[in-house]
Amino acid sequence: MPQATTLSIAAHHFLRVTRALIIVALLAFPKKSQGQAVTPRFEVTFSNTAHAGPITGRLILFIAKSAQPEPRLLLAPRGGPAIFGIDLDQLRPDQAAIVDNASIGFPMSLAELPPGDYVAQAVINVYERVKRADGKTIWVHLNDGSVEFFNNAAGNVYSEPVPVKIGRDSTIKLMINRVIPPATRPQDTEWVKHVQIQSPLLTKWWGRPISVQAHVLLPKGYAEHPTTYYPAVYTLGHGRTPLSFSTTPPTRGAPNDVNPVTGLESGYGTYQAWSGDGYPRVIAITLEQQTPYFPDSYSVNSANNGPYGDAVTQEIIPALEKQFRIIAKPYARHLEGASTSGWQSLALQLQHPDMFGGAWILQPDPIDFTRYGTTNIYSDTNAFVFPTGPFTTAERIFQRTTDGQTLITMRALSRFEAVLGSRGRSGYQLEAWEAIYGPVGDDGYPVPLWDKLTGTIDRNVATYMRDNGYDLRAYAEKNWPSIGSKLVGKLHFAAGDMDDFFLNLAVYKFEDFLKTTTNPHYEGDFVYGRPMKGHSWHRETWAAFIRRVATAIRNSAPAGEDVRAWNY
Repeated sequence: MPQATTLSIAAHHFLRVTRALIIVALLAFPKKSQGQAVTPRFEVTFSNTAHAGPITGRLILFIAKSAQPEPRLLLAPRGGPAIFGIDLDQLRPDQAAIVDNASIGFPMSLAELPPGDYVAQAVINVYERVKRADGKTIWVHLNDGSVEFFNNAAGNVYSEPVPVKIGRDSTIKLMINRVIPPATRPQDTEWVKHVQIQSPLLTKWWGRPISVQAHVLLPKGYAEHPTTYYPAVYTLGHGRTPLSFSTTPPTRGAPNDVNPVTGLESGYGTYQAWSGDGYPRVIAITLEQQTPYFPDSYSVNSANNGPYGDAVTQEIIPALEKQFRIIAKPYARHLEGASTSGWQSLALQLQHPDMFGGAWILQPDPIDFTRYGTTNIYSDTNAFVFPTGPFTTAERIFQRTTDGQTLITMRALSRFEAVLGSRGRSGYQLEAWEAIYGPVGDDGYPVPLWDKLTGTIDRNVATYMRDNGYDLRAYAEKNWPSIGSKLVGKLHFAAGDMDDFFLNLAVYKFEDFLKTTTNPHYEGDFVYGRPMKGHSWHRETWAAFIRRVATAIRNSAPAGEDVRAWNY
C-alpha cells in the first residue's frame, strides 16, 4: 500500500504539471474565437476564353455592398467601393494572383474592412508592350484615342460580382471570364460628324498606330452653302458632343432654363439657338486624345506622352480644315476649355500665338505651380500637410464643397491613385499631370512629383516642370518679350471663387502677372463667379458664348475678310 500511495501522489503531480503546461500553451498560442474576424485572402484567376495568353497588367479588386450596379462601375475616390491593387507580370490563364493584406488598398487595408456581407469583383487592366522612339520599352494600356477608363476599357477582363463574407471567409476565389467589348462608335448625324485621324508623328513615337478622335458640330445651312467657309471654335474636352448639343428635349424643365450651378442651358436649348435665325454660323470641334496616362494629352509635347502638341497643330487641325470648310487662318481659330481643357486652351494659345485668335479659359488646371492646388511645389516639402506651428501640421485639401467643406485630402487621392496603378499608370489626375509635365525615369515611366504614400516632394521634378514650360504663368513671364504682342486681346479667363479644386488660386496669380506686363501692357479679361461658384460654373450659356466668340472673330478679322458669308 505505501508503494501505491507513492504512485498516486506521483500521478497526481504529473497531472497537475501537464494541466499547467497545457494552460501555458493555450495562453501562448490562443485559438481564434468564433467571433474573431479573419483577414481574407483572394485568389484571382482568369480563363483562357477571357484572354488566351499571359497578361501583364494591373489587377484591381473591388469590394462593395451591392452587386448592382457592378462594383467596377462605381469606382470613385469618394463614395466608391474599397479597392485593392497588385501588378501582374506575365500571369498565365488559371494561374492564381493573390490579393491579401500586403496588397495596397483604399481607403483601408483588407484587414481593416469591417466584417460583414459584401460583393467582390476583379478587373484586370491589360497592358501591351511598346517600344517608344526615345528607346524606352514600357508596358501600358493603349487604344484608338477614344476616352475610356480601365474599368470599362475595351479588351480589359473582369469577373462577375460574387457575394463574400468578410471576417469569416479566409480564402476567396474569383474567376475572371468576361471581356469588355469595344464601345459602340457614334454615328454621324445631320449636325455632328465623327472623324478618326491617325497621327504619323504619334505613331512613329509610340511604335504603333495612335489616333485622335474629332467630333465636329456643323452650322445650320452647311450643306446648302457649299462655297461658304466658317470659323472654328475648338471646344476642347473629353466628350463626343461639342457644347453638349442635343436634338432631344430635356425630360425636366424648359430647354432654356439655366442650371444655377453650371450656368448652362440644356443641350436642346443650345440646339434651338444653333439652328435658329440670326445666329452666327461657326463650326465647333472637340477632340478625344486618350493616352496611357489619362483621358487627355493636354495637347502639348511631353517626354512621357510624345509630341501631342505637334500632332494637334501640324496634323489634326490641318486635316480637319481640309475635310471641312474651315477658315484656315489664325483669326478664325478660337480655343475654349474648362478644367483640363482650360489649361490646354491656354497652353496652345501661349505656345502657338500666331496660330490661334483667342483662348477662352475656364477654371483651368493649375496654371501657376506655386498654386498646384494648395501646394507650392517649389518651396513646400510635403504635398500632404503644411506646418501650422513648430509641432503641428494640417492636412492639405484636394477637393472641397463651395461652402468650404473638405471632400477629399491630397493624401487620400494620392493613395487612391497608388492603388489604381504603379509607375504612374493610375490613369487619374495627379499622375496625369506628372506624365504630361514631368521627366521620364530610367525605367521609362514618369517620375513622380511626390511619393504617393508619404507626400515628400521631389524638387528636381518640380524644377523640370517649370524649366520645360508647363508652369504656364512662368512660361508667359519668361517669353513675354517675344509672345506678348501676339496675345493682346486673346486671353479670356473665368473661374468660380470657390472652385472645388482651388484652381481659382492660380488664375489669380496669372492675373497678377498680366497686370505687371510691359511692352506690351496687356491685362487680359478675367471674370469670377461670385459668391460660392464652383468648378462647373460657366460665365454664360453656350448660346451666349458662341455669340461672344463670333463677335470677337468678326472684330479681329483682317481687312478684306468676308465675315458676312458665315452670318446668314
